[in-house]
Amino acid sequence: MSSLRLAMIQTSLKWESPVENRKAFEEYLRQIDGADLIVLPEMFTTGFTMNTGKCSEPPFEETHRWMQEWAARKGAVLTGSYIVEEAGMSFNRLLWMEPDGSYEVYNKKHLFRMAGEHEYYTPGNTRLITRIGDWKILPLICYDLRFPAWCRNHYHKSTKELDYDLSLFVANWPAARSLAWDALLKSRAIENHSYSAGLNRMGVDGTGKEYVGHSGVYDPRGDRLTYSEKEQIVFVELNKKPLIDYREKFPAYLDSVD
Repeated sequence: MSSLRLAMIQTSLKWESPVENRKAFEEYLRQIDGADLIVLPEMFTTGFTMNTGKCSEPPFEETHRWMQEWAARKGAVLTGSYIVEEAGMSFNRLLWMEPDGSYEVYNKKHLFRMAGEHEYYTPGNTRLITRIGDWKILPLICYDLRFPAWCRNHYHKSTKELDYDLSLFVANWPAARSLAWDALLKSRAIENHSYSAGLNRMGVDGTGKEYVGHSGVYDPRGDRLTYSEKEQIVFVELNKKPLIDYREKFPAYLDSVD
C-alpha cells in the first residue's frame, strides 16, 4: 500500500447535541468515496464540553454503533473522539473503527487544564499505534500536540524501524491559538521524520470560543501539503516513497538518545 488516502471533515459542531452532529456528519460522509481513513474532530458529537453528566455515553452505545455502521458503508477506517463513561470515569476517547467492525481506542493523555478538563476527565496512559496496510499511524487528541515527548517517533535499532509514519491529531483548537497549532503541527512532522496531519473544527462553541480550522498536513521536511480555513472535506493522498527516501537521505533519527 504505497499511498494513504485521507479525508478530514472540517466543520462546525452543534453544542452538546450528539444526534444533530451525527446527522450533520452523515451529509459529509455521503460525499466521500475512495478514502482509506476518514477523520472527525475531537468531541465531534458535542463540542469541547465539560458537561460529562449530560453528554457522556457508555461504551458500545449510539456513537460506537454509528461509527461502526459508517465505517462499513464507506469501506474505510473512521476515527474521532467523543465522551465515554466507563467504570465511573469519563474519558475523552478516540475510537478507531475499522470497516469490519473491529476497533481500537485511545484515551486522551494530556487534559487541558486551562478549561478544567483535568477536573472532569480521566487521562489515558497508553499510546495507540495502529495500521492501515503498511502505514503505521499514531492518533492523538488536541492538547497532546504540545507535548513532543508523548509524540516522539522512537527508532528501534533491533528492527531498524520507527514507530510510525503519520501522526494524526483531532482537535477543538481555538482561533486565539491558531499560530501555535500551525507551528506545532509542522514541528511534529520535522522532528519525527513523519507526516503530520491535524483536523480542527470550525464555528463557535457554547462557551463563546471561536474556531477557524487550519486543518493541515505536513511532510517530514515541514512542507505543507494541504490547508483549509473553511467548512469542507479536506482530502489528501500521502505517498510512502517520498517518506522512505527522505529518511534514507537524512537519517537524523539514528542519532537520537532514549
